[in-house]
Amino acid sequence: MENTTKAYLTCFFTSNFSFFCTLLIKKFPININIAILVLSMKDFMKAKILLFSLFSFACTTLLFGQQDKLITHFMYDKMSLNPGKTGIDGGICATTMYRNQWDRVNGAPNSAVLNVEADLTRFIPVNAGISFYHDHIGFNTQNNVLLNVSYPLEIPYVGTLGFGLGIGIVNFGMNPEWVPPTTMNDASLPSEFSGTNLDLNFGIYFKDEDNRFYAGLSSTHLSESAILGVSLESSQISYNTARHYYAMGGYTFKDIGDGDIEANALIRTDLIKVSADINARYIWKNIAYGGLTYRNSDALAVMLGYKPIRNLTIGYSYDVSINKLASVSRGSHEIMLRYCYYLPPAPIMKSKHPRWL
Repeated sequence: MENTTKAYLTCFFTSNFSFFCTLLIKKFPININIAILVLSMKDFMKAKILLFSLFSFACTTLLFGQQDKLITHFMYDKMSLNPGKTGIDGGICATTMYRNQWDRVNGAPNSAVLNVEADLTRFIPVNAGISFYHDHIGFNTQNNVLLNVSYPLEIPYVGTLGFGLGIGIVNFGMNPEWVPPTTMNDASLPSEFSGTNLDLNFGIYFKDEDNRFYAGLSSTHLSESAILGVSLESSQISYNTARHYYAMGGYTFKDIGDGDIEANALIRTDLIKVSADINARYIWKNIAYGGLTYRNSDALAVMLGYKPIRNLTIGYSYDVSINKLASVSRGSHEIMLRYCYYLPPAPIMKSKHPRWL
């Protein structure tokens, strides 16, 4: 208890406020013993400031942030959010992304995504894909690997409806580097641990026949798996993946000048907080694009993209924070690469028998 209390004081009375302070407060909320200690401090002004800060952070322990990634180029990352989309666009496509969120903020998220999907309906009645996601924030690291399978149902003169399931694993680990206020380690602080458990996604996705409109509903982390670890004092630590729900949609306005205008929207929630992305971009001659994204209570973003060769797309986005991090963050950077290969049409078999010439 003494070491934990000193850790609180170290957080708020030094200029080196790091991400571990936030984790510390979430793990060990304020209690009456800390309040009594604060009130006994000689400097009453510092006590008032500390009590106010601790009360504010204690209130935040009642809030739960979303665990899934935030991607500005989400229109290229549909499969990891909605397995029903797997392979529906045709061909064999590989997409990778890297996102550096809240640049220059200590412990801010860094994310990487790799999706590979293929239209296999020429050979079997389903499409398949693999989705990998890596996220590092503060002391925490999360990895997700899923095999996605989608059954596309062709609706004549309307479009394609895909029903998808993602089955895989989620790995969560913590590797803390605590800075105890004394030479002795505080046994109540969690130590390094990692664990792996089942992960399930499900989604329904529709794309119209003219490739103008799409819409999807999905849910990730259906199993809400618990990952267990052990602290230095052998107490159990539990991390639970929160179930998320997604609704996405988009429409392309064809032949606007020398290109098209594409509008996209994505709504995500864990039933505690709702986040929405809305963007629009102008695609010039299917060679380059530029656009803007708005994410409520978080950021405004500029998107740019170019196709140096056929079927290869390079994209970049820069997010400007519009929340309380705007004064300390230098924005978020995101890089995207996507390449697609399309199989040639199946050959038409012709008989050369003399009777059938």
